[in-house]
Amino acid sequence: MSLLISLIMALMAMAFFTLLERKYLGYSQLRKGPNKVMFLGLPQPMADAMKLFLKEQNFPVSSNKLYFVCGPMLSLVLALFLWSLFPSNNPGWWFKYSVLFFLCVSSVNVYSVLLSGWSSNSKYALLGSLRGVAQTISYEISMALILLIGLVVKMSMDMSKISLVSYSMILFMLFPVVVMWFVTNLAETNRTPFDFAEGESELVSGFNIEYGSSLFALIFMAEYCNILFMSLVTSLVFMTCLLKFLSIGMIVFTMLFSSLFIWVRATYPRMRYDLLMSLTWMMFLPLSIGVFTMIKLIFILF
Repeated sequence: MSLLISLIMALMAMAFFTLLERKYLGYSQLRKGPNKVMFLGLPQPMADAMKLFLKEQNFPVSSNKLYFVCGPMLSLVLALFLWSLFPSNNPGWWFKYSVLFFLCVSSVNVYSVLLSGWSSNSKYALLGSLRGVAQTISYEISMALILLIGLVVKMSMDMSKISLVSYSMILFMLFPVVVMWFVTNLAETNRTPFDFAEGESELVSGFNIEYGSSLFALIFMAEYCNILFMSLVTSLVFMTCLLKFLSIGMIVFTMLFSSLFIWVRATYPRMRYDLLMSLTWMMFLPLSIGVFTMIKLIFILF
């Protein structure tokens, strides 16, 4: 029952996070954003869901229809798998290696992007999926190393145990590492300025160009569920000490980090692809290895 409630609450949070993003972007561009649907536009996510799921689903003539449908479904299922790890105060079940499971599921998510772009049988979709796969694989390595730095300090791989027992504050101890983690999260979730899998200006919406109505809604839902879960992991691993003093601290810090995704989208333009590859392989990977080695030496010596 607790798992079912977590999944329903995650989907509700995802729906209203889209409204928050549209409001945030609207005010950043000196306009109101959605405000016509009933009171302050609050039911707007429900109206968007009805519009998407009630539209007719079209399939490209030359597409592989089975895999064309399986790609978006796989991405949403993997996103919901991650939310099964939500560390509540009274968890229904304990997962000893939940962080390892998180890394495995996030790496498998590459296949949903590749499957969606390949099954569309469109050159633009295939190019977008290949760029997305190359980008995600490049950042998976540094993301895992940065996360391992936090886990070495926490001395646990169980999210529930970290949230209930850990008292260390990595945000202030290793602030550059947290900045690298946030930038890696932007690339991992295909968000601006690293949204190369969905480059509208050069790839005409990228790997999801052939998707519409309900299948596009599944891709959309999976992306925003992943954003919220990455923000949850950030607050859990790097802000655990402050969570002890706030009854709703995890929710507050998760919303704080997720709002940073919107702020970056409203502020920065898209980065060049070669600069992104240089950033991950030439900067983040050596830095993360160096910091991880330094932390291990400190633990061994002291």
